[in-house]
Amino acid sequence: MQYGICLLSIVPCRKDPNSSSEMVSQLLFGEHYTIIDSNENWHKIKIEFDSYECWINAKQHYPLSEKSFRIIQQNKNGFATELIQVITNLKTNTSFPICIGATLPFLNEKTLAIDDYIFQFEGQFIFSKNKKSSQEIISTAYLFINAPYLWGGKSPFGIDCSGFTQITYKLNGINLPRDAYQQVELGESLNFVEEAEAGDLAFFDNEEGKIIHVGILLNNEQIIHASGSVRIDKFDHYGIFNCDIKKYSHTLRVIKRVL
Repeated sequence: MQYGICLLSIVPCRKDPNSSSEMVSQLLFGEHYTIIDSNENWHKIKIEFDSYECWINAKQHYPLSEKSFRIIQQNKNGFATELIQVITNLKTNTSFPICIGATLPFLNEKTLAIDDYIFQFEGQFIFSKNKKSSQEIISTAYLFINAPYLWGGKSPFGIDCSGFTQITYKLNGINLPRDAYQQVELGESLNFVEEAEAGDLAFFDNEEGKIIHVGILLNNEQIIHASGSVRIDKFDHYGIFNCDIKKYSHTLRVIKRVL
């Protein structure tokens, strides 16, 4: 078995092994994975955090020893909490940006030693297994306001609806799957909109009944979600009411509490 780690700011993850294929997700710095298939130029990977399977360009793969992979699996990892911060490769003396939600394995006294790679990081971070309150989840969500919508995106430079909920919850000690149709399987269903509280997840479907959208409730009348950009809209038992276009943009299916 081969293992790898993302040591670039952001790496696109493709549905199929070619550069023109749909981007279905992204790797952020420090995310690690297992290689489950390969060809000459591409690796099919399984991301450890959410078991998501996708393809990355072999040129953007950095090998990780099995020993380090297992340690990262078992230990608490730090996560970057600032929108953008600089990390420095001490071996090459080069710096580059990483974004909020990046993983910081083996962080010790501002240094990350990952096999033969050594980085210096002086930004703000939290540890992954410290669960936060609903209000802290909302505070994290607000950091992404106006981030443009990007299918498969997971960063403040471009994010999709389920990437937004996953990263927000990740930074507050709760692991969610990658896609909305997977996230809806978690938690306790609420019977009435009036029962909804800050931090609950609301899911929306299309005419065929397929879950196509998710957002985080600020209360039982407002939702923050990624649609065009990360924005706040009105919310009720019908769904999301977009004040800009003055009509409902998404039809409510279910509210889930996962806290």
